[in-house]
Amino acid sequence: MTSYLILGVMSGTSVDGIDFALVQFQKTQSWAFEIVTARTIPYPKEWQQKLREAVDFDEIALENLDNEYTEFLAKATNTFIKDEKIAQIDAIASHGHTILHRPDQGITYQIGNKKELAKRTEKLVICDFRVQDVKLGGQGAPLVPIGDQLLFGAYDACVNIGGFANISYLKNDQRIAYDICPTNIVLNHYTEKLGLDYDKGGKIASGAKIDQKLLEKLNNLPFYALKPPKSLGLEWVRQEVFPLLEASKQKPEFIIATFTEHMAQQIGQVLSRASQKNADFKVLITGGGAYNTHLIERLKALTSLKITVPEPQIVEFKEALVFAFMGALRLRNTHNILKSVTGAEKDHCSGVIFTP
Repeated sequence: MTSYLILGVMSGTSVDGIDFALVQFQKTQSWAFEIVTARTIPYPKEWQQKLREAVDFDEIALENLDNEYTEFLAKATNTFIKDEKIAQIDAIASHGHTILHRPDQGITYQIGNKKELAKRTEKLVICDFRVQDVKLGGQGAPLVPIGDQLLFGAYDACVNIGGFANISYLKNDQRIAYDICPTNIVLNHYTEKLGLDYDKGGKIASGAKIDQKLLEKLNNLPFYALKPPKSLGLEWVRQEVFPLLEASKQKPEFIIATFTEHMAQQIGQVLSRASQKNADFKVLITGGGAYNTHLIERLKALTSLKITVPEPQIVEFKEALVFAFMGALRLRNTHNILKSVTGAEKDHCSGVIFTP
């Protein structure tokens, strides 16, 4: 048996904070894991603002932000290690924070993936997981499916609902995965207009009227007709989604209700296709959206599948857990990105290793 103790670090597109998950992995015939401890360190408001605006930065401003963010990330990581009294780990596996993601143009850029992170934490760091995949013709996303396959194989499909919703499932013995639609990245934008961080339990959505014309326009966005592999970024949301929502001239609560229904319908359609009408099809739902009770109820009504929302630690930290796992696979020099998922020319082992 081989074991690894790895700290997974993840910052998602919803910019609520940095997720830390210290995970013990054991490899025998198959993989087993235990989350030793996990916590989110929230972003201060000024960092939320910076990260949302960075997509418009020029090259020099981005480089400065990258340096500044690496320092911020190192401090947050050191705080977590100190608070949790972590004496020794094999590596930190860090995703960084995505600023630009245009794989069609051969671009994906995550800040915080610098050697400085290893130097300041005095730990071995594995990072920059996406760039190699894009160079190999892949989407550079989603990367979590390797974990779905090797750690969560008891489920037929895994859906994560964070800033975006994505799915991963087996089809003809091949792992298929792709982004479904934007989710909390849009909802949170409009709940903030109401003075709230998010729509707790989907209460706003469940209590407001749906704009059917707007819903139809959203459902007809060309992205949904594309075949996978495919992935989404904030740039696409700003070009395609926000203009539609703003043109509707609706109040934020009606937009939240309409967009939540749009999410339910898009995720529901994808799950229905994946399950091929198999009523025993088991679905694991994680990410912040798993706590949106109204959304989960709509999904159950639309699909009639066996939908499971696991314990909070898995809901909240599954992505950080899987990046830790990708780090373990990188240390073994075994494949941690699947070509069937990203569209790259081959399965490959990705991640840059920095020593302190």
